[in-house]
Amino acid sequence: MIPEFGHFALIIALALALLLTTVPAWGAWRRNVSAMSLAPGLAVGLLVFVAISFAALTVSFLQDDFSVAVVANNSNSLLPPIYKFSAVWGNHEGSLLLWALILAGWIAAVALLSPQLPLLVLARVLSVMGGVAVGFISFSLLTSNPFARLLPGTPADGNDLNPLLQDPGLIIHPPLLYMGYVGFSVAFAFAIAALLGGRLDASWARWSRPWTNVAWAFLSLGIMLGSWWAYYELGWGGWWFWDPVENASFMPWLAGTALIHSLAVTEKRVLFKSWTVLLAIFAFSLSLLGTFLVRSGVLTSVHAFATDPARGMFILVFLAIVVGGSLTLYALRAPAVSSRVSFAWVSRESLLLVNNVVFLVATLTVLFGTLFPLIMDALGQGKYSVGPPYFNAVFVPLMALLAPFMGIGPLSRWKRDSGARWRSELLIPAIAAIACAVTLPLLQADYNLWVALAVLLASWLVFGMLRDLWIRVRTASSMGRGLRRLSPSYWGMFLAHSGFAACIIGVVATSQYSIEHDLKMQPGDVENLAGYEFRFIEVDGVRGPNFVADEARFEVTRNGKFVASLAPQKRRYLAGGSIMTEAAIDPGLSRDLYVAMGEPIGDGGAWAIRLHYKPMVRWMWLGATLMGLGGMITALDKRYRRQRRVSTAAEAGAQYAG
Repeated sequence: MIPEFGHFALIIALALALLLTTVPAWGAWRRNVSAMSLAPGLAVGLLVFVAISFAALTVSFLQDDFSVAVVANNSNSLLPPIYKFSAVWGNHEGSLLLWALILAGWIAAVALLSPQLPLLVLARVLSVMGGVAVGFISFSLLTSNPFARLLPGTPADGNDLNPLLQDPGLIIHPPLLYMGYVGFSVAFAFAIAALLGGRLDASWARWSRPWTNVAWAFLSLGIMLGSWWAYYELGWGGWWFWDPVENASFMPWLAGTALIHSLAVTEKRVLFKSWTVLLAIFAFSLSLLGTFLVRSGVLTSVHAFATDPARGMFILVFLAIVVGGSLTLYALRAPAVSSRVSFAWVSRESLLLVNNVVFLVATLTVLFGTLFPLIMDALGQGKYSVGPPYFNAVFVPLMALLAPFMGIGPLSRWKRDSGARWRSELLIPAIAAIACAVTLPLLQADYNLWVALAVLLASWLVFGMLRDLWIRVRTASSMGRGLRRLSPSYWGMFLAHSGFAACIIGVVATSQYSIEHDLKMQPGDVENLAGYEFRFIEVDGVRGPNFVADEARFEVTRNGKFVASLAPQKRRYLAGGSIMTEAAIDPGLSRDLYVAMGEPIGDGGAWAIRLHYKPMVRWMWLGATLMGLGGMITALDKRYRRQRRVSTAAEAGAQYAG
């Protein structure tokens, strides 16, 4: 009865989403306070019933209820409980229910944590988000029922979870990624609500900014964890392959990065209003596009959940409705709310405009490279492949172009600045950055110009921010007092930009200095790699909860001193017989030592072994973590919660006529 209970709860959730879409919207149109006031309660009710449905599916997995089709196809009695739990969203149906749960959570959070919003605005925002919830819950019920039964032919045991997904990464990565994807629906809802009201001002941007920053932070952390997961789980030592589904998460991040900077300009200077709204629509549309790519069957990838064309058509229609409807509304309303505030070309506004242009071009570049093979295949023009050479050739220069402007941005002034002031304030950071670029690469045996350029750009970013920090605190009575008076928005920017600098160093250093050896080794053999000696000790058989494995043991030394003991595995999973590689890694801030087992070679106990030396690879993930933390801290700024909520229809109509 538990699956039926969950199914019924999901149906009730759909009914509540329909009410949330229609009743507050009607109340906003008629200025009916009673109808608008129902929105928060409907939002909380939606969360409750989606949570009940999700809990019912979770219980089905934990109890090994193989009469439920999704449980039978994605779990097994031997699967450890923690992976039974994560298997709930390790499939199309369950991941879609998780998406609906997170969306309901965002809706309830906006309803409960926005006391500063006028009631009219809150009603419109929640109504738009309710419409999005209607689409996704309908998708789940009509095409992807997670509670479908296998009756009377219930299998004795399940097919098991994909071994690639039997990893802690599955527990953390998809929820964080979905928090980012779905979170952009809040920015989208605020944009549509503002267009409906016909008023785009600083207040709208101030209300939208914290939600957008939090969504962007979650997406940053989700992408980072996905990269890390691929690095250690797939056994090839790579961290980004420009896979189309990787790109599907990266494109909303790029558009979201442009959006959070554009919102800052709209809040501070009431500029870029129409552009900011368009970016909000664009970011959420790219999130929906990612959903289509993963669930339509147009891609073959470890990330892809479904291959049913009917599901893809449903998402495509929903995407067309959301994008087409929002762009139509934008075309009708945007000209009436265009900005008439001027600014000089030498100003912070100009630098943020450059930021937006570069990120938009980067987004379109990735979008073109991702969709081109699909479009050509659909038109019957043959199979095309767009891989890393294309993306690296066009994307890397764009990011290199962006870094110099990021170094100037924190020091620049709003409305009008001067080139002479820039030169005087940035002289010391420029000298320090050049000195680092010249000297630091000398620490390596081979001087690499690409690494020198990366150090130059990263140092320019960091020293520019430190110079700006010094300017802001030097007038205070003490350093501590000066630091304390800086806002969370400033510290969030500081961390995010520092994280970007760390990513530059990590990406370029590991790309240029990594060393890889693929070789045949047997117990007793020693291989030298980057000054480290890898001694192959032995191979033993080990048994896990649902697998058996050959486990090699390596001892790593350097200059005769012990460094690490590494134990990579070659696993065979009992349920399906799948063979998986589990790499062994000795991590460090300056380098990773990486060992992975291939296949046995011959009868002499030899194995195919892959050895990696990965310098500064963890700087990428450290940088992404700093960016995520920066987004979270920015959302804590008190100014986002200043204006009181308007509680009467008369007041609401007077302030936000629409």
